[in-house]
Amino acid sequence: MHTRYNRRDFLKLAGGTAAGFALSSALPSSAYAADRADQLNILCWEGYNSDNVLNPFRKLHPGISLKAESGTDDPSMINKLRAGELKIWDLINLNQCWARQQMWGEKLIKPLNKERFLPYLEKMMPMFYNKQTGINPFALSPDGKELIGMMQRFGPMNFVINSKKISIATAEDEGLPMFRDPKMKGKFGVLAWDNWNVLHLCIAAGFTPYKTHTPEEVETFKKTAQTIFTNAKMIGGDPAQLNQALINGEIDAIFSGGTYTCSVARKEGFNEVYHISPRKGPVNGKGSLQWFEVTSVVNNPEVSPRAEDFLEYVQRPEICHTVALADASHNPVTQMSQPDVFARFSKEELNCFQWETLEEDMNRSADYETIPDNDLLTSIYNEAKRTRAG
Repeated sequence: MHTRYNRRDFLKLAGGTAAGFALSSALPSSAYAADRADQLNILCWEGYNSDNVLNPFRKLHPGISLKAESGTDDPSMINKLRAGELKIWDLINLNQCWARQQMWGEKLIKPLNKERFLPYLEKMMPMFYNKQTGINPFALSPDGKELIGMMQRFGPMNFVINSKKISIATAEDEGLPMFRDPKMKGKFGVLAWDNWNVLHLCIAAGFTPYKTHTPEEVETFKKTAQTIFTNAKMIGGDPAQLNQALINGEIDAIFSGGTYTCSVARKEGFNEVYHISPRKGPVNGKGSLQWFEVTSVVNNPEVSPRAEDFLEYVQRPEICHTVALADASHNPVTQMSQPDVFARFSKEELNCFQWETLEEDMNRSADYETIPDNDLLTSIYNEAKRTRAG
């Protein structure tokens, strides 16, 4: 397999450098404002920073300075705005909970023109818009009045197996607690993506992540984290490396993984690399989680007028397909309910993100949300990981 970057570690600038952003922030306000119609700066997950996405927009707007930087994790990207970079960025692209549960309340993002974007929302898949319930709440302000972002890529995120070694039915029935079984010792790897690992450790421990945990639950979490890191054969941050170990037979499963971490391996023909959405669990009866991205307009006092133009541009069928098939991972998009979007995907591309079971996977999954006592659980998690490393 080719060397790949992953969603948490991929850091690339398209059309500019970090120094360029630092220079922009140092410009006098009047000079910066005069050029805003010709500038657009995007902070995003990889894929939107691809020239395949950006260059057609540049052609639509000759002379525009369009820069996109891929972040390393959601909180770090938010911290850029908190640290004084509101005047740099025009769009920010994060997983669903962060816009509604943090950025909106902190006035880091602006509402979108609902009338402009409602026609696009109405054509999205039912979990993102339906006539009875309206727009998915994660794209709305807490009071439901404002549209705070547009949704596009999505998928389930739980764990991965080699289906030649572990049956899909067994993995779906046992769920994440499977990794606590002593029989799994030395047979799995950990994809060390901290926030997801903490969420999944809670479920493996038998309780929902989305609460303030009792001392007894915290102790169970600690023991679960120690068990997972002690029994793991390998730990790493690159899904390509772990997928290769899965294919080679070095491990039978990966703790924390999604259809997008499987997608490149599956596109290369390794269909035994298979993401699992458990059938049951402690999150209101669910043992599976899912994510989707929300792209919002930054509350930049001199925000580029091209920000909403770009959000509308990525709704185009050909751009939907390009965004879905990013270099490092492949993901379904909310617009695939539209025949002219769906028709652009080959059978191989649909298979790479397990399209045939995707609706069921998402129905089994609880939303990705922030964890009330995340700092405490993360410190315990980091100690368990550090002890293993030592």
